[in-house]
Amino acid sequence: MNTAEDWIASPAQPLDLQAKSAARARQDQLTKPPGALGELEAVAIHLAALQGRELPCVDRVQISVFAGDHGVAVENVSAFPQAVTLEMIANFARGGAAISVLARELQATLEVIDLGTVVDAGARPGVIHTRLGAGTANLAREAAMSDAQLDGALRAGRDAVLRAQAAGAELFIGGEMGIANTTAATALACALTGASPQSLAGPGTGLDRAGVNHKAEVIAHALKLHQPYLSNPREALRRLGGFEIAALAGAYIACAQLGIPALIDGFIASAAALAAQAINPSSRSSWLFAHASAEPGHARVLEALHAKPLLNLGLRLGEGSGAAVAVPLLRLACVLHANMATFAQAGVSEKSA
Repeated sequence: MNTAEDWIASPAQPLDLQAKSAARARQDQLTKPPGALGELEAVAIHLAALQGRELPCVDRVQISVFAGDHGVAVENVSAFPQAVTLEMIANFARGGAAISVLARELQATLEVIDLGTVVDAGARPGVIHTRLGAGTANLAREAAMSDAQLDGALRAGRDAVLRAQAAGAELFIGGEMGIANTTAATALACALTGASPQSLAGPGTGLDRAGVNHKAEVIAHALKLHQPYLSNPREALRRLGGFEIAALAGAYIACAQLGIPALIDGFIASAAALAAQAINPSSRSSWLFAHASAEPGHARVLEALHAKPLLNLGLRLGEGSGAAVAVPLLRLACVLHANMATFAQAGVSEKSA
Protein backbone atom coordinates (compact mmCIF):
# COMPACT_ATOMS: atom_id res chain seq x y z
CA MET A 1 0.00 0.00 0.00
CA ASN A 2 1.47 3.37 -1.02
CA THR A 3 -0.63 6.38 -1.94
CA ALA A 4 -4.36 6.63 -1.44
CA GLU A 5 -4.85 6.11 -5.16
CA ASP A 6 -2.79 2.92 -5.05
CA TRP A 7 -4.26 1.21 -2.01
CA ILE A 8 -7.86 2.37 -1.76
CA ALA A 9 -9.03 0.45 -4.84
CA SER A 10 -7.13 -2.76 -4.08
CA PRO A 11 -9.55 -5.69 -3.79
CA ALA A 12 -10.56 -7.21 -0.49
CA GLN A 13 -9.02 -10.45 0.64
CA PRO A 14 -11.43 -13.17 -0.52
CA LEU A 15 -13.40 -15.14 2.02
CA ASP A 16 -11.91 -18.53 2.88
CA LEU A 17 -14.61 -20.80 1.47
CA GLN A 18 -12.92 -23.96 2.75
CA ALA A 19 -12.96 -22.64 6.32
CA LYS A 20 -16.55 -21.49 5.85
CA SER A 21 -17.59 -24.94 4.64
CA ALA A 22 -15.79 -26.64 7.53
CA ALA A 23 -17.44 -24.32 10.05
CA ARG A 24 -20.87 -24.95 8.56
CA ALA A 25 -20.28 -28.71 8.63
CA ARG A 26 -19.27 -28.46 12.28
CA GLN A 27 -22.42 -26.50 13.14
CA ASP A 28 -24.46 -29.27 11.53
CA GLN A 29 -22.87 -31.83 13.87
CA LEU A 30 -23.29 -29.96 17.17
CA THR A 31 -25.79 -31.26 19.71
CA LYS A 32 -28.74 -29.06 18.80
CA PRO A 33 -31.43 -28.93 16.15
CA PRO A 34 -30.13 -27.37 12.91
CA GLY A 35 -30.32 -23.58 13.11
CA ALA A 36 -31.38 -23.59 16.77
CA LEU A 37 -28.76 -20.98 17.71
CA GLY A 38 -29.94 -18.66 14.94
CA GLU A 39 -27.67 -15.73 14.22
CA LEU A 40 -25.00 -17.07 16.57
CA GLU A 41 -24.42 -19.87 14.08
CA ALA A 42 -24.27 -17.47 11.13
CA VAL A 43 -21.82 -15.21 12.98
CA ALA A 44 -19.47 -18.09 13.80
CA ILE A 45 -19.52 -19.33 10.20
CA HIS A 46 -18.91 -15.85 8.78
CA LEU A 47 -16.05 -15.22 11.20
CA ALA A 48 -14.52 -18.55 10.16
CA ALA A 49 -14.60 -17.43 6.53
CA LEU A 50 -13.09 -14.06 7.42
CA GLN A 51 -10.33 -15.46 9.63
CA GLY A 52 -9.58 -18.49 7.49
CA ARG A 53 -10.02 -21.05 10.25
CA GLU A 54 -12.75 -23.48 11.21
CA LEU A 55 -12.71 -22.27 14.83
CA PRO A 56 -12.73 -18.45 14.81
CA CYS A 57 -11.84 -16.34 17.83
CA VAL A 58 -12.26 -12.68 18.80
CA ASP A 59 -10.28 -12.55 22.03
CA ARG A 60 -7.88 -9.84 20.74
CA VAL A 61 -9.86 -6.70 19.88
CA GLN A 62 -8.57 -3.30 18.82
CA ILE A 63 -10.78 -0.23 19.21
CA SER A 64 -9.60 2.89 17.38
CA VAL A 65 -11.53 6.09 18.11
CA PHE A 66 -11.04 8.84 15.51
CA ALA A 67 -11.84 12.42 16.50
CA GLY A 68 -12.08 15.72 14.66
CA ASP A 69 -14.04 18.94 14.56
CA HIS A 70 -16.55 20.00 11.90
CA GLY A 71 -16.85 23.45 10.36
CA VAL A 72 -20.59 22.98 9.92
CA ALA A 73 -20.95 23.34 13.70
CA VAL A 74 -21.15 27.12 13.15
CA GLU A 75 -24.58 26.52 11.59
CA ASN A 76 -25.97 25.64 15.06
CA VAL A 77 -26.67 22.01 14.23
CA SER A 78 -25.57 20.55 17.58
CA ALA A 79 -26.92 20.86 21.10
CA PHE A 80 -23.36 20.87 22.49
CA PRO A 81 -20.54 23.38 21.92
CA GLN A 82 -17.61 22.47 19.69
CA ALA A 83 -15.22 22.52 22.65
CA VAL A 84 -16.68 19.14 23.66
CA THR A 85 -14.70 17.35 20.92
CA LEU A 86 -11.36 18.25 22.50
CA GLU A 87 -12.71 17.67 26.00
CA MET A 88 -13.91 14.21 25.07
CA ILE A 89 -10.55 13.31 23.54
CA ALA A 90 -9.05 14.00 26.96
CA ASN A 91 -11.81 11.96 28.59
CA PHE A 92 -11.07 8.99 26.32
CA ALA A 93 -7.39 9.16 27.19
CA ARG A 94 -8.11 9.41 30.94
CA GLY A 95 -10.39 6.39 30.77
CA GLY A 96 -13.63 8.12 31.73
CA ALA A 97 -15.68 7.73 28.54
CA ALA A 98 -18.11 4.89 27.85
CA ILE A 99 -15.81 3.34 25.26
CA SER A 100 -12.91 3.53 27.71
CA VAL A 101 -14.88 1.58 30.31
CA LEU A 102 -16.05 -0.96 27.75
CA ALA A 103 -12.54 -1.46 26.39
CA ARG A 104 -11.20 -2.18 29.87
CA GLU A 105 -13.98 -4.65 30.56
CA LEU A 106 -13.36 -6.43 27.24
CA GLN A 107 -9.58 -6.32 27.75
CA ALA A 108 -9.44 -4.65 24.33
CA THR A 109 -6.72 -2.33 23.08
CA LEU A 110 -8.04 1.24 22.89
CA GLU A 111 -6.34 3.99 20.94
CA VAL A 112 -7.50 7.57 20.37
CA ILE A 113 -6.52 9.42 17.19
CA ASP A 114 -6.87 13.21 17.12
CA LEU A 115 -7.25 14.15 13.46
CA GLY A 116 -7.83 17.84 14.01
CA THR A 117 -9.73 19.94 16.50
CA VAL A 118 -10.31 23.68 16.25
CA VAL A 119 -7.88 24.22 19.13
CA ASP A 120 -4.66 22.24 18.77
CA ALA A 121 -3.78 20.81 22.18
CA GLY A 122 -0.62 19.22 20.79
CA ALA A 123 0.74 15.83 21.73
CA ARG A 124 -0.81 14.30 24.85
CA PRO A 125 -0.33 10.98 26.65
CA GLY A 126 -2.68 8.33 25.32
CA VAL A 127 -3.54 10.22 22.11
CA ILE A 128 -2.12 9.73 18.63
CA HIS A 129 -1.72 13.22 17.20
CA THR A 130 -2.41 13.17 13.42
CA ARG A 131 -3.52 16.72 12.76
CA LEU A 132 -5.03 17.31 9.33
CA GLY A 133 -6.29 20.83 10.07
CA ALA A 134 -8.35 22.84 12.53
CA GLY A 135 -11.38 20.72 11.82
CA THR A 136 -13.10 20.50 8.46
CA ALA A 137 -14.45 23.46 6.52
CA ASN A 138 -18.17 24.26 6.69
CA LEU A 139 -19.77 21.76 4.31
CA ALA A 140 -22.79 24.03 3.95
CA ARG A 141 -20.55 26.66 2.29
CA GLU A 142 -17.65 24.74 0.68
CA ALA A 143 -16.04 21.31 0.46
CA ALA A 144 -15.39 19.91 3.92
CA MET A 145 -11.90 18.67 3.05
CA SER A 146 -9.15 19.26 0.55
CA ASP A 147 -7.90 16.30 -1.49
CA ALA A 148 -4.80 16.14 0.71
CA GLN A 149 -6.88 16.12 3.90
CA LEU A 150 -9.13 13.36 2.57
CA ASP A 151 -6.12 11.25 1.61
CA GLY A 152 -4.62 11.87 5.05
CA ALA A 153 -7.81 10.82 6.81
CA LEU A 154 -8.16 7.66 4.72
CA ARG A 155 -4.53 6.80 5.46
CA ALA A 156 -5.07 7.40 9.18
CA GLY A 157 -7.77 4.75 9.10
CA ARG A 158 -5.56 2.33 7.21
CA ASP A 159 -2.66 2.98 9.60
CA ALA A 160 -4.85 2.08 12.58
CA VAL A 161 -5.70 -1.24 10.94
CA LEU A 162 -2.03 -1.88 10.20
CA ARG A 163 -1.32 -1.36 13.90
CA ALA A 164 -4.13 -3.77 14.72
CA GLN A 165 -2.67 -6.34 12.34
CA ALA A 166 0.80 -5.97 13.86
CA ALA A 167 -0.69 -6.55 17.33
CA GLY A 168 -2.49 -9.71 16.19
CA ALA A 169 -5.99 -8.27 16.51
CA GLU A 170 -8.78 -10.67 15.61
CA LEU A 171 -11.45 -7.95 15.42
CA PHE A 172 -11.37 -4.23 14.65
CA ILE A 173 -13.82 -1.64 15.96
CA GLY A 174 -13.78 1.95 14.75
CA GLY A 175 -15.24 4.70 16.91
CA GLU A 176 -15.74 8.41 16.32
CA MET A 177 -16.09 11.71 18.12
CA GLY A 178 -16.79 15.12 16.62
CA ILE A 179 -19.43 17.71 17.46
CA ALA A 180 -21.77 18.12 14.44
CA ASN A 181 -20.70 14.81 12.90
CA THR A 182 -24.28 13.54 12.70
CA THR A 183 -24.87 16.44 10.29
CA ALA A 184 -21.93 15.36 8.12
CA ALA A 185 -22.96 11.70 8.29
CA THR A 186 -26.55 12.53 7.37
CA ALA A 187 -25.49 14.66 4.42
CA LEU A 188 -23.22 11.87 3.20
CA ALA A 189 -25.94 9.25 3.67
CA CYS A 190 -28.41 11.40 1.72
CA ALA A 191 -25.92 11.78 -1.12
CA LEU A 192 -25.23 8.04 -1.29
CA THR A 193 -28.81 6.79 -0.88
CA GLY A 194 -30.86 9.54 -2.50
CA ALA A 195 -32.92 9.93 0.68
CA SER A 196 -34.13 13.36 1.76
CA PRO A 197 -32.55 15.22 4.72
CA GLN A 198 -35.99 15.45 6.33
CA SER A 199 -36.23 11.64 6.42
CA LEU A 200 -32.73 10.99 7.78
CA ALA A 201 -31.93 13.93 10.07
CA GLY A 202 -32.12 13.13 13.78
CA PRO A 203 -31.45 14.69 17.18
CA GLY A 204 -27.77 13.78 17.35
CA THR A 205 -26.55 15.17 20.68
CA GLY A 206 -30.09 16.06 21.73
CA LEU A 207 -31.70 18.59 19.38
CA ASP A 208 -35.39 19.32 19.76
CA ARG A 209 -37.80 19.13 16.81
CA ALA A 210 -37.04 22.69 15.70
CA GLY A 211 -33.33 21.93 15.88
CA VAL A 212 -33.73 18.76 13.79
CA ASN A 213 -35.71 20.71 11.18
CA HIS A 214 -32.96 23.35 11.04
CA LYS A 215 -30.33 20.63 10.66
CA ALA A 216 -32.29 19.16 7.74
CA GLU A 217 -32.43 22.59 6.08
CA VAL A 218 -28.66 23.04 6.44
CA ILE A 219 -28.09 19.59 4.92
CA ALA A 220 -30.49 20.30 2.06
CA HIS A 221 -28.55 23.48 1.29
CA ALA A 222 -25.27 21.56 1.31
CA LEU A 223 -26.61 18.87 -1.00
CA LYS A 224 -27.78 21.49 -3.47
CA LEU A 225 -24.41 23.26 -3.31
CA HIS A 226 -22.40 20.09 -3.97
CA GLN A 227 -24.91 18.25 -6.18
CA PRO A 228 -22.85 18.37 -9.43
CA TYR A 229 -20.07 16.33 -7.75
CA LEU A 230 -21.97 13.79 -5.66
CA SER A 231 -22.14 11.00 -8.24
CA ASN A 232 -18.49 10.27 -7.40
CA PRO A 233 -18.47 8.61 -3.93
CA ARG A 234 -14.93 9.71 -3.10
CA GLU A 235 -15.85 13.29 -3.95
CA ALA A 236 -19.05 13.00 -1.90
CA LEU A 237 -16.94 11.92 1.07
CA ARG A 238 -14.51 14.81 0.54
CA ARG A 239 -17.23 17.43 0.27
CA LEU A 240 -19.68 16.21 2.91
CA GLY A 241 -17.74 14.02 5.33
CA GLY A 242 -15.42 14.64 8.22
CA PHE A 243 -11.90 13.66 9.15
CA GLU A 244 -13.14 10.88 11.44
CA ILE A 245 -15.76 9.65 8.97
CA ALA A 246 -13.16 9.38 6.20
CA ALA A 247 -10.75 7.65 8.60
CA LEU A 248 -13.42 5.08 9.41
CA ALA A 249 -14.03 4.51 5.69
CA GLY A 250 -10.31 3.98 5.14
CA ALA A 251 -10.15 1.61 8.11
CA TYR A 252 -13.04 -0.51 6.87
CA ILE A 253 -11.50 -0.85 3.43
CA ALA A 254 -8.12 -1.75 4.94
CA CYS A 255 -9.75 -4.35 7.20
CA ALA A 256 -11.22 -6.03 4.14
CA GLN A 257 -7.91 -5.93 2.29
CA LEU A 258 -5.99 -7.39 5.25
CA GLY A 259 -8.55 -9.98 6.25
CA ILE A 260 -9.41 -8.50 9.66
CA PRO A 261 -13.11 -8.61 10.57
CA ALA A 262 -14.55 -5.16 11.25
CA LEU A 263 -17.49 -4.70 13.61
CA ILE A 264 -19.39 -1.60 12.50
CA ASP A 265 -20.91 0.66 15.15
CA GLY A 266 -23.94 2.93 14.73
CA PHE A 267 -25.18 5.65 12.38
CA ILE A 268 -21.98 7.59 11.77
CA ALA A 269 -19.84 4.48 11.46
CA SER A 270 -22.39 2.95 9.09
CA ALA A 271 -22.43 6.09 6.94
CA ALA A 272 -18.64 5.73 6.71
CA ALA A 273 -19.09 2.07 5.77
CA LEU A 274 -21.57 3.09 3.07
CA ALA A 275 -18.97 5.44 1.63
CA ALA A 276 -16.32 2.72 1.85
CA GLN A 277 -18.58 0.29 0.00
CA ALA A 278 -19.25 2.85 -2.71
CA ILE A 279 -15.52 3.55 -3.12
CA ASN A 280 -14.43 -0.12 -2.93
CA PRO A 281 -17.41 -2.49 -3.32
CA SER A 282 -15.33 -5.60 -2.55
CA SER A 283 -14.81 -4.45 1.03
CA ARG A 284 -18.42 -5.08 2.14
CA SER A 285 -18.03 -8.83 2.73
CA SER A 286 -15.61 -8.33 5.63
CA TRP A 287 -17.94 -6.43 7.95
CA LEU A 288 -20.31 -7.32 10.75
CA PHE A 289 -22.90 -4.83 12.03
CA ALA A 290 -23.26 -4.41 15.77
CA HIS A 291 -26.54 -2.64 16.47
CA ALA A 292 -29.47 -0.60 15.21
CA SER A 293 -29.01 3.00 16.37
CA ALA A 294 -31.84 5.16 17.66
CA GLU A 295 -30.82 7.81 15.10
CA PRO A 296 -33.61 7.76 12.47
CA GLY A 297 -31.22 7.69 9.51
CA HIS A 298 -29.53 4.48 10.56
CA ALA A 299 -32.27 2.17 9.33
CA ARG A 300 -31.99 3.61 5.81
CA VAL A 301 -28.21 3.26 5.81
CA LEU A 302 -28.40 -0.34 7.03
CA GLU A 303 -30.91 -1.07 4.29
CA ALA A 304 -28.53 0.35 1.68
CA LEU A 305 -25.76 -1.85 3.08
CA HIS A 306 -28.03 -4.93 3.17
CA ALA A 307 -26.95 -5.21 6.79
CA LYS A 308 -28.61 -7.07 9.65
CA PRO A 309 -27.43 -5.69 13.01
CA LEU A 310 -26.89 -8.01 15.95
CA LEU A 311 -28.51 -5.82 18.64
CA ASN A 312 -31.26 -3.25 19.00
CA LEU A 313 -30.86 -1.47 22.33
CA GLY A 314 -31.79 2.11 21.45
CA LEU A 315 -28.15 3.23 21.58
CA ARG A 316 -26.96 6.45 19.92
CA LEU A 317 -23.76 7.38 21.72
CA GLY A 318 -21.17 6.60 19.08
CA GLU A 319 -17.52 6.24 20.14
CA GLY A 320 -17.68 2.60 18.99
CA SER A 321 -19.70 1.86 22.13
CA GLY A 322 -22.48 -0.13 20.47
CA ALA A 323 -19.92 -2.31 18.69
CA ALA A 324 -18.07 -2.89 21.96
CA VAL A 325 -21.34 -3.97 23.62
CA ALA A 326 -21.77 -6.60 20.87
CA VAL A 327 -18.31 -8.16 21.37
CA PRO A 328 -19.44 -10.57 24.13
CA LEU A 329 -22.09 -11.86 21.74
CA LEU A 330 -19.42 -12.62 19.12
CA ARG A 331 -17.25 -14.28 21.74
CA LEU A 332 -20.14 -16.46 22.88
CA ALA A 333 -20.85 -17.44 19.27
CA CYS A 334 -17.22 -18.54 18.90
CA VAL A 335 -17.17 -20.41 22.24
CA LEU A 336 -20.37 -22.28 21.43
CA HIS A 337 -19.03 -23.15 17.99
CA ALA A 338 -15.72 -24.44 19.36
CA ASN A 339 -16.76 -26.12 22.62
CA MET A 340 -20.17 -27.72 22.13
CA ALA A 341 -19.99 -31.47 21.67
CA THR A 342 -20.88 -33.08 18.39
CA PHE A 343 -23.52 -35.79 18.26
CA ALA A 344 -20.79 -38.41 17.93
CA GLN A 345 -18.79 -37.04 20.87
CA ALA A 346 -21.82 -36.87 23.14
CA GLY A 347 -23.37 -40.16 22.08
CA VAL A 348 -26.58 -38.36 21.20
CA SER A 349 -28.77 -39.60 18.38
CA GLU A 350 -29.01 -37.33 15.39
CA LYS A 351 -32.18 -36.11 13.71
CA SER A 352 -34.07 -38.86 11.91
CA ALA A 353 -33.93 -38.69 8.13
